Amino acid sequence: MPELKYNKAVQRLDEIISKIESEDIDVDELADKVKEAVNLIKVCKAKIEKAEMEVKEVVDGFSEENAK
Repeated sequence: MPELKYNKAVQRLDEIISKIESEDIDVDELADKVKEAVNLIKVCKAKIEKAEMEVKEVVDGFSEENAK
């Protein structure tokens, strides 16, 4: 299965939130949607943390090059 892109994960989260807020959801479906939302949040958080580390590495490398 291909890796889920950040924007697609956020879009899916928005869809789930809208569905829950509309109150047009049964209890069984609600539990599934909440589980899916939690997994999507984990994906988004991991992607943000990875991007932060990559940016930090670039900035640190740039700083080291300029210090020479």
